[in-house]
Amino acid sequence: MSDRQIYLISPIDVSGDFPSRLARALDAGEGIVTAFQFRVKDIDQHEAARLAKPLQEICAEREVAFIVNDSVSLAKRIGADGVHLGQKDGDPKEAREQLGREAQIGVTCHASRHLAMEAGEAGADYVAFGAFYPSTTKDTEHTAEPELLSWWSQLFEIPCVAIGGITSENCRPLEHAGADFLAISGAVWSGDEVKAIEAFRQQMED
Repeated sequence: MSDRQIYLISPIDVSGDFPSRLARALDAGEGIVTAFQFRVKDIDQHEAARLAKPLQEICAEREVAFIVNDSVSLAKRIGADGVHLGQKDGDPKEAREQLGREAQIGVTCHASRHLAMEAGEAGADYVAFGAFYPSTTKDTEHTAEPELLSWWSQLFEIPCVAIGGITSENCRPLEHAGADFLAISGAVWSGDEVKAIEAFRQQMED
């Protein structure tokens, strides 16, 4: 069995029946989906906290880490397991001071070895590289090559996350290159989430 894991990222719209979809996805992904990122845009913090609450409970029941995208203040407000920081979202050291030693802090490093080393030095728990493939959920500004994952995994203990357009059909090269986590969003939420997760499991466990 592969020791690679899935880092599941929410769609922008997490209203309606999304909590039940998340529960189904996590149940299908038991043992391989170990983190979930709450990623919403253009809503105030009160509304974000309201939407996060049922999702956070679903993750807690299944021992899946609940990570807030971009906002240290929201992560602190709702007691999230951690925060994921883009390059413009703050400093990992400051996030650590606000969220505590146990918080999981990740940093987007695009295709940059330099940014990843800086993040590691600043105390990040993981670094995220990408995009490896064109994404349907986010504009692709930076393109990374699998060799970057190999370089990182050979030199550093800090886990690395591969992100950007990853599907069950194209994930194998990233696994083989050394990605500890595959960040997945559109490949799961654009169709039947259970079938999608099962397709990833088959690829990751073969």
